[in-house]
Amino acid sequence: MSFSVSGVHHIAIICSDYQRSKTFYHQLLGFKVLHETYRKERDSYKLDLAVDDHTQIELFSFPGAPERPSFPEAQGLRHLAFKTSKLDETVDYLKKQSIPVEAIRLDEITGKRFTFFQDPDGLPLELYEE
Repeated sequence: MSFSVSGVHHIAIICSDYQRSKTFYHQLLGFKVLHETYRKERDSYKLDLAVDDHTQIELFSFPGAPERPSFPEAQGLRHLAFKTSKLDETVDYLKKQSIPVEAIRLDEITGKRFTFFQDPDGLPLELYEE
């Protein structure tokens, strides 16, 4: 028997302001809401969003969740990367939504273009050109 996977099912994110993050991921980035649950016993929301036909983001709210430092070279999750075939168009869209985007760079290994922006809690998000 061996370890066998066929892809990434979901990425779980705990946010500091549920409504602000829901607006960002659903309305600004356009990820489709699959299911939203309020768990009264935890005073917590869980929002399932479709990134594409295969990958989801689970957005959680937990009252009093501690902050996590998010520095580019800190240990732990470095960033979440989304692939796009329309990098320039997507960057222009984000800028029109008043979302700061770094300058587009070139991956010296793959020759592909990419850039970074952040979610409302400072989580680094990457756009990587297919």
